Amino acid sequence: MSAELKNKALRLLARREHTRAELANKLSGEAGRDEVDAMLDRLQQAGLLSDARFAESLVAARGARYGAARLRHDLRVKGVAEEIIAGALPQDAEGEAARAREVRRRKFGAAPADRADYARQARFLQSRGFAADVIRRVLKEIEE
Repeated sequence: MSAELKNKALRLLARREHTRAELANKLSGEAGRDEVDAMLDRLQQAGLLSDARFAESLVAARGARYGAARLRHDLRVKGVAEEIIAGALPQDAEGEAARAREVRRRKFGAAPADRADYARQARFLQSRGFAADVIRRVLKEIEE
């Protein structure tokens, strides 16, 4: 069973990065919890399984479309530890504002025409995980 378990884990990891929690969940029906944990420990020691690498790849793939709050939430849901999340997320506020400007520009193009349009654009950016102060700054720059 151990060889089958390892082969399934390696097939899953060959497709994309996984967190330890994700892989444990996917393999839980294949073997007992202790066997799965021991196999995951061996994969981590061999460098084939890394939550930090998963976090970096998720941030690289989604970073241009989402704000830090959304990325943080997505990583938490996948079972990534807080210290790994903090290391993987971009720390610069200006970069966050630049991403928000670009996301808003791609979706709406024009500046908000009225208060309702302003609110709609703000809600959209908020749903993408951008902070309220970043949203206000970006929309205020457009109005000026």
